[in-house]
Amino acid sequence: MKHTTPILTVTALTAGALLALASPLAASAHVSATPTSTAAGSSIVLTFSTAHGCEGSSTTQMTIDIPESILSVSPTINPGWTVEKINVDLATPIDDGHGNEITTRVGQVSYTATTPLPDGFRDTFALSLQLPAEAEGETLEFPVLQTCEVGETNWSESTIDGEDEPALPAPFITLTAATGDEHGHSNTDAETVATHDDTTAIATDTTTASDDVLARVLGAGGLVVGAISIVLAITARRKQTV
Repeated sequence: MKHTTPILTVTALTAGALLALASPLAASAHVSATPTSTAAGSSIVLTFSTAHGCEGSSTTQMTIDIPESILSVSPTINPGWTVEKINVDLATPIDDGHGNEITTRVGQVSYTATTPLPDGFRDTFALSLQLPAEAEGETLEFPVLQTCEVGETNWSESTIDGEDEPALPAPFITLTAATGDEHGHSNTDAETVATHDDTTAIATDTTTASDDVLARVLGAGGLVVGAISIVLAITARRKQTV
């Protein structure tokens, strides 16, 4: 019986240490994409978020690849970042339905930080775009190259059903059936997506990353276990001195 309290104390201290270590690991969330809609043919605002740098190094640039089936993108101006649309040639020019020929599309959107984003601080990047029509069930990937002051992280690996999540998964969305209410837009790929006034557009973050929630839960658990450990340690010492 004399050894029971010290053993419990060591166990509690160990558990508290493990939970404290788990908190920063859980906070290392992937780059994620949150759509306002996934219906084929709909106009959406797709919001990308990141909460960490490259192994602790501050983020200086986020470059988002746009799938070939998306022909036009309107990036939201983000305070503290400059933004650039990078055009690429279409393999086959298409008619926009008004007698004009479209020969290029936005292949990438690149945000560059005016001041590097420190590791552990969260920011979001919102793109207005139109999803391709008649693409129900298709998965669209948006690989993101995260460049930091030291090193870079290429979030470009495909997530495959039935397999373990890759180490560096590309953000993606899976298109659902068209709802018939695509905000009045045509279902042709050549239709120009809706634009917005960059001076009033607001990128609204509609979700809280599950990894952030897990980190908070683990962090709170670590504090509780740590407090219990201190009480047990004090109690053990008092019993030993009696």
